[in-house]
Amino acid sequence: MLFKLLQHWALTPYTHFRLFQNFTRQDFYAQFTASVGGMLWLFLTPLTHIIIYSFVFAYIFQVRPPEGFGETRFVIFMMIGYLPWFAFADAVSKAPGLLLEKAPLITKVMFPVQLIPVVGTVVPYITHAIGFSVLLLYLAFQGYLTWLWLWLPLVLFLQFLFTMGLVSILSALCVFLRDLQQIVALMVMVWFFLTPIIYPISLVGDPAIQNMFLLNPMHSFVNFYRELILLGNFSMVNFQIIVPVSLISYVIGGLWFMKIKQAFGDVL
Repeated sequence: MLFKLLQHWALTPYTHFRLFQNFTRQDFYAQFTASVGGMLWLFLTPLTHIIIYSFVFAYIFQVRPPEGFGETRFVIFMMIGYLPWFAFADAVSKAPGLLLEKAPLITKVMFPVQLIPVVGTVVPYITHAIGFSVLLLYLAFQGYLTWLWLWLPLVLFLQFLFTMGLVSILSALCVFLRDLQQIVALMVMVWFFLTPIIYPISLVGDPAIQNMFLLNPMHSFVNFYRELILLGNFSMVNFQIIVPVSLISYVIGGLWFMKIKQAFGDVL
């Protein structure tokens, strides 16, 4: 039974590809409907955040990358962690409202509801992958490119699976617990500051506390990106964390969603 549920969950984008494609296109372009700036906001929003954080931490607090990163500028060090985080945070922040926004469709039309969290994760990652690709292109011309960059698509995919699992759980829970929208907003903000994105982990002086950061999967993702891109190092410790965490999140989130999706119509 569980295997069949997991199979339906994993194969949904393929068995309902046309519907998945239409939903993805619709949600992607809906971000720019009636927007003067249009797709320009894809770059302006993260760029504004990066400028503010860089000014505060690099120029006011004089934060610098760890010694092992050589002459890497702090803004580059931060962007490599911030841009993947922005995709994760955007998807998780919107998760509680995914099913609520589609309530009229869910209650009136028969369709695979599990497509909603999948699309709700795909669209933020497509959106923010553009900015991350531009950064990687710039760094490649700056001489950082190595063959280890071939691992980046896999790591991004693992982060996507990790995110999709959380999005599935949160979107389903919010059908029954509407206050979750406010809780998730606070959770994402706290999670951001508990992840060494705008500061290096070396600022945490106690080694025991540094080891506790390994309990935060996003720390492992961020650290893996930085070491892979800037140092050309494959961090086996972080890789051994993100692989099982991503798969577990994806499986648990999918099974949870598939088991309770029948109740959505009654509650919505």
